[in-house]
Amino acid sequence: MKVLVANLGSTSFKYRLFDLPSETQLARGGIDRIGQANSACFVEINGRKEESSQQVLDHAAAVQICLDQLTHPEYGCVKSVSEVAAIGFKAVFAGNMSGVRIVTDELLTKMEDLSDIAPAHNPMYAKAMRQLRAAFPQIPLVAALETAFHDTIPPENKLYSIPLEWAEQYEIKRWGFHGASHRYLNTRMAQLLGRSDLKVITCHLGGSNSLCAARDGKSQATSMGMSPQTGLLQNNRVGDFDPFALPILLRKTGKTLAQILEDLSSKAGLLGLSGVSQDCRDVEEAAAKGNARAQLALDVFVASIRQYLGSYLTVLGGADAIVFSGGIGENGPQIRANVCKNMEWAGIVLDEAKNNSVPRGGEVCISAASSKTQIWVIPTNEEIVVARQTAEAVGLK
Repeated sequence: MKVLVANLGSTSFKYRLFDLPSETQLARGGIDRIGQANSACFVEINGRKEESSQQVLDHAAAVQICLDQLTHPEYGCVKSVSEVAAIGFKAVFAGNMSGVRIVTDELLTKMEDLSDIAPAHNPMYAKAMRQLRAAFPQIPLVAALETAFHDTIPPENKLYSIPLEWAEQYEIKRWGFHGASHRYLNTRMAQLLGRSDLKVITCHLGGSNSLCAARDGKSQATSMGMSPQTGLLQNNRVGDFDPFALPILLRKTGKTLAQILEDLSSKAGLLGLSGVSQDCRDVEEAAAKGNARAQLALDVFVASIRQYLGSYLTVLGGADAIVFSGGIGENGPQIRANVCKNMEWAGIVLDEAKNNSVPRGGEVCISAASSKTQIWVIPTNEEIVVARQTAEAVGLK
């Protein structure tokens, strides 16, 4: 059975096609700058790469291009659209409608109602799903909510110290995100170590960042809270922030609450602190040249990771493994080294040579022989998780 996995941005559509149950990736591709005059399209099938430029009006049109690519008479990998059994989406937030769900009007309405919690994600996902349901009614759509992996977090780690009725009536909780990534990394660690009874702390570090503490493959705590703007500082999102600072900002800046929230979700994080860029590579380069603000941003970033890491060692009672993943986690040896620095007291010792020689895309243990806790770099694979969940949701074998 063939399952298409879609990853949406406000002006982008990226996909992978898997053949299940073998989990063979048949194709990948995408369209950038949707809605603009010159949208960029690419596809990679059977080692062949094709690139083109054309106007793509919306996400439904992008999916049609994707299906045209997959069925192309010269290089396509399927003969007909009917071979695509379902489309799975790495959707983000629907409150109490968490889990893996067939896309319905009720789900879409819920996602739209909660758009202010995930403004960079929910609006385009809901819009695209509505377009796709209308354009391709014969293909089941499945939403794999990012909060699903964290449904196992116990109440003491999930609830804020607010009036309990706010949690019960308004769904104000630490929901957590990056669920597909944390699920994949825990599954992979169990495979690598041949054990299911592991205590693992996974560090998803990239454009957005979160840590997760898991026991026996089940989430026990995670750094992101009610929204993806919380927890660790992000590329351009604030991370943890005291809401009682808002009245001061409203008075002093003259901005509206909506404008302040927009600043906190787009002009903060690495970008706001460094004044250089939201890309960690640019910030590291500037810091290496003596830019004090860039170095400060990196120091705050590392400190926030270490604070959550220490907390999760307490939650789990130690860890069998710490895993780094995501663009920064996989490709940032200095960040990894700084996170693990002076952690011998916790049985965490990095091997400097191994850490500095991780091949791109490599799956490598980088802990020293003396380390009681294994330290790994593992490229995440959120798409295969969504493919598996999609297949299960629609009853495919």
